[in-house]
Amino acid sequence: MASVRWLSFTSCSRKGARHGPATNAAVAADRMAHDHDHAGHSHALISFGAAFAVGTTLNIVLVLAEFGFGYLSNSLALISDGVHNFTDVLGLLLAWGASWLGTLRPTVLRTYRYGRASILASLGNAALLLVATGAILIEAVRRFTEAQPVEGTTVIWVAGAGIVLNAATALLFMRGRTRDINIASVFTHMAGDAALSLGVVITAFLIGLTGWLWLDPLMSIVVAIGIFWGSWRLMRDAVNMCLDAVPPGLDPVAVQSYLLNLPGVGAVHDLHIWAMSTTETALTVHLVRADCGIDDRFLMETAQDLALRFGIRHSTVQIESGEQECRLAPMHIV
Repeated sequence: MASVRWLSFTSCSRKGARHGPATNAAVAADRMAHDHDHAGHSHALISFGAAFAVGTTLNIVLVLAEFGFGYLSNSLALISDGVHNFTDVLGLLLAWGASWLGTLRPTVLRTYRYGRASILASLGNAALLLVATGAILIEAVRRFTEAQPVEGTTVIWVAGAGIVLNAATALLFMRGRTRDINIASVFTHMAGDAALSLGVVITAFLIGLTGWLWLDPLMSIVVAIGIFWGSWRLMRDAVNMCLDAVPPGLDPVAVQSYLLNLPGVGAVHDLHIWAMSTTETALTVHLVRADCGIDDRFLMETAQDLALRFGIRHSTVQIESGEQECRLAPMHIV
């Protein structure tokens, strides 16, 4: 399939070149993707630069406060939340860098631009969160055997500030969460952090009422489980994208059914759908259309429908007459 992708790139980059049937759909999809970028995608990424800057600054301030006051008040739950928020600072920086790389133009060597930087950023975020989870769990187990007093008032005030700052950061990314998985992951983490900080406040309040010091490490374990659950799903999706799996939320059976029901199509094979980035999806496919000949209008409309129906804006369609069996027709051959 590498040769098909190369045709898709060169046909769009050489002005005045005659487009064959296998590349016209790619031209249409690339044109739609270009229009889509100018309509919102690339501009949305650029506009989030200020959101990333503000969000990163707020979380750095929060991390310093949680580490400092957590140490002074002897609260593991507060320090644990600070560790988590520190990984979120790194995650914000990774997502910010990936978003910026996504605005760069393609090159001769990187024909798909730097789109996969957003996938790698998601994978890096998940790895950071898993490491933080392990550290929190180890310290929590130790605190169960060596329970120490906690300064509840300090914890409540600092964690309360965490609720406000994390919620404010989440709001900065709310409008982009439905268009970009990279932005959605940032929003989810920030909103989750606000909820976790709320848990720290509740723990400190209960310790003040009951004197049960074991609630502090218990809440740390609850925080760690929440981090692990979110980071595991994030890592799973990122790894799948790195392995060219069909992006989450896209049904390949529905895509194949749509293609099979197109006018004149008798068979569909060698269908591949993969993520170019966390926001862009590509497709290549062979369609058997006996006695239909070259039909540029059919290719253009197919590319447009794939973009509108499934969000696949980079499609390469190869038309075959069916007179000879394609060597890529069997499912097990790639």
